[in-house]
Amino acid sequence: MHIDDLASRSGEWLRGVGPQSDIVMSSRIRLARNLADFPFIRRCNDIDRANIDSTVRERLSKDEILKDLTFIDVATLANLDRQFLVERQLISREHANSDGARAVAIDGEEQCSLMVNEEDHLRIQVMKSGFDLDGAWDHINDLDDRIESQLTYAFHEKMGYLTACPTNVGTGMRVSVLVHLPALVITNQIERVFRSLQKINLAVRGLYGEGTQAMGDFYQISNQITLGKSEKDLINQVGEVVPVVIDYERKARKFLIEEDQNELFDQVSRAYGMLQTARRISSEETMYLLSRVRMGINLGLIGDLQIPKINELFIQTQPAHLQKIRQAPLSTDERNVERANFLHQHLKVSDN
Repeated sequence: MHIDDLASRSGEWLRGVGPQSDIVMSSRIRLARNLADFPFIRRCNDIDRANIDSTVRERLSKDEILKDLTFIDVATLANLDRQFLVERQLISREHANSDGARAVAIDGEEQCSLMVNEEDHLRIQVMKSGFDLDGAWDHINDLDDRIESQLTYAFHEKMGYLTACPTNVGTGMRVSVLVHLPALVITNQIERVFRSLQKINLAVRGLYGEGTQAMGDFYQISNQITLGKSEKDLINQVGEVVPVVIDYERKARKFLIEEDQNELFDQVSRAYGMLQTARRISSEETMYLLSRVRMGINLGLIGDLQIPKINELFIQTQPAHLQKIRQAPLSTDERNVERANFLHQHLKVSDN
């Protein structure tokens, strides 16, 4: 597999086939792990980083499943390629912008990725379509066991897995669910929901995680604390709250339909029309309009589009993806024009 091959396809988490996928885009579990034989990343020199990278590659190649992962040398990638991997949720922004030897290993379905030399020596993540935390846990638990059979983790009997950031000590696990909440935004209820989540120690972040803004009414809901809690505790904490958020969103959508269906249909159809006819369009506006169209499909207001296509367009219209698909660097204005053309093509609108 080559990185360019990824541009022409979508990962499993974008296919819209999982439970509650009208509202939940994906479920993700991430594990932070460090190798016992090396210092934490912040204390590593260039030789340490290179040795961690080579050790991970060598040891994982001995496992019958892990040997099929594709390793990509992030350190040698061009800026565009690193941003491309960030947009696909395969690496973090921190991993993309870091220094020294570092890599990512991915499987063919893009369900799992293994970042080497991020904040911790290893960041293992699994993503599933829809609301499927149990499936994500089963997958990553097996993956983690396989990795641990080849590598010795830094582990303390009382404290658990040792991590670079104290908030990750213990299980080293972050459970997150990516939800699409346009109706709560339209009805001005979103801030109230966020405040309620924060009171029970759940974090709300943007599409690309910590430090990012919400785009297209997508939000990540995740745990903040790992120490003193088991893996099942963390999965249950997030897993019990997300259905409540889903219910709030469904009620808000029902309210919009009952309050003024014509107004809602007008908003959705205008968004669809702008995507079909714009001559230039920014990524931010595209996300906003696609969000309205996605909600419209789920409410039966648009009948000639499928959710997986809209999910793909959310990613494919991002700056790095457009340039990878076009196979040429593009300025901001050129991207805005190319994005409009791309939408015309995939929404089946003629330029005549």
